Amino acid sequence: MKSLWNHYRYLILRRVTQLGLLFLYFGANAWGWTMLQGNLSSSIILNVVPMSDPYAALQMLAAGAILATDLLVGVAVVTFFYFIIGGRAFCSWVCPINMVTDFAAFVRELIGMNKLTGVKQPASRNLRYWVLGLSLVISAIMGVTAFEFISPISMLHRGIIFGMGFGWMAVLVIFLFDLFVLKNGWCGHICPLGGFYSILGKFSLIRVHHSEENCTLCMKCKVVCPENQVLYMVGKESLPVLSGECTNCARCIEVCDDDALNFSIRSMAQNKKMGE
Repeated sequence: MKSLWNHYRYLILRRVTQLGLLFLYFGANAWGWTMLQGNLSSSIILNVVPMSDPYAALQMLAAGAILATDLLVGVAVVTFFYFIIGGRAFCSWVCPINMVTDFAAFVRELIGMNKLTGVKQPASRNLRYWVLGLSLVISAIMGVTAFEFISPISMLHRGIIFGMGFGWMAVLVIFLFDLFVLKNGWCGHICPLGGFYSILGKFSLIRVHHSEENCTLCMKCKVVCPENQVLYMVGKESLPVLSGECTNCARCIEVCDDDALNFSIRSMAQNKKMGE
């Protein structure tokens, strides 16, 4: 059996990262810190390195805006970063809503909601891609960044930094939706930002790798994985998780007592295979 640290090490590191980023953003607003200024849509590190959300930039383009050079540089920085570490690492390591939905999943399991509703999910995970496309269409028609205007991610992030206001209502709705309506409903089925980073994540280099020879088919990994469809190879063959929908949260690695799952660097041969 793994030690307590080994069982929760990535979860602890994720929470430290999420809360640490929020603290730095808050410090920039409250005390004038320059380590990290702005918000999740547009930031700057040490007044030197710009960072811009590429999905927000896409909405701006669709709305007819002309993007400034520093914003384009910021988009390039963020895109390259998530190209290396995995697109949906944003969802599990950065996004503050992840803490809300993870807590909803914990409570859901605690009160036995998963047993009441069964294993089969009543909604398609492809819904997020339809929401992604719709947000760009609405941005083009209305001339506004459609998702940014209503994004609970932005509401929570701005709320923690500048004061919540009605942002708490959006957070509560997502918590109750994930708890009582659909398991992993927001992040796993609806959020267009997650859908965008899933597309980017198809090309990323850091992957969870499954070793079939170590696997004892305990299936603990599939129980904790918020996107368990990406673990289709478990118990069948040794393969990396190549789906962009993997969040690289590493919960599957933590709970695996057989060391059948670990992080690896995607090889060029695997990249070529994906392109065929």
